[in-house]
Amino acid sequence: MSFKANIIKIAIKLTPNSVVKLIANIVLKDIAALTGFNFDLETRQVYVQIQLVGESETIDVWLEDFAIITEEGAYKFVIQQATSNRIWLGNILSRIAKKEWEIPVPAHMSSHVELIAELLKAERPEQEDA
Repeated sequence: MSFKANIIKIAIKLTPNSVVKLIANIVLKDIAALTGFNFDLETRQVYVQIQLVGESETIDVWLEDFAIITEEGAYKFVIQQATSNRIWLGNILSRIAKKEWEIPVPAHMSSHVELIAELLKAERPEQEDA
């Protein structure tokens, strides 16, 4: 892993979830509130809990074993497992899980996408066998 990718990995690990929630809540003002968040790059797990304005219950989403696969200069994103506490959202997530989604890369963004792909490189064979 490159020096730059290692620095970013450390920064992600050291960023408190409360900072992520604060910034997300500024962006989502009057739409929703991010009430729970956990991102673990090592285990490839994400948990998000959001409270939509006017709704009484939160929406919880869990993503596991996500990666970017690089093939012949193209990038594909895959999530092996995705669930939610809402049936409708769980159904949507089940349709996108275990499928490779091509990432369009504009020329001016190629170096950034390459770095992100390095950070999220598939580490286990099952992540590549979508």
